[in-house]
Amino acid sequence: MIAQIRTYTINKGKMDSWLELFDKEIRPIHESLGIPIVATWVNADRTDFIWVRTFETAEEIPEKEKAYFASPGRKALGDRPTNLIARMDVRLVEEVLETAKSA
Repeated sequence: MIAQIRTYTINKGKMDSWLELFDKEIRPIHESLGIPIVATWVNADRTDFIWVRTFETAEEIPEKEKAYFASPGRKALGDRPTNLIARMDVRLVEEVLETAKSA
């Protein structure tokens, strides 16, 4: 399994707006395309939104991302997500040890 750990620095004072947009619009698009979002966090200062989405292989990521950006739901969002995000960091990690949850 491959995961993306995505850290978004959200523009000051916009975290609540981001969380609502993510939960009501962005997450459902991912789910409809078979891109599991397995965890979400906000740091103590409420400036960073950290989320993890998983894939079976790294090779499927470009195809899934293309489908996401081409979807009617994502197109309808326009620039609303990017207007709330100051910075994005995406790290690709792969599972190396079985954990209780994945066993």
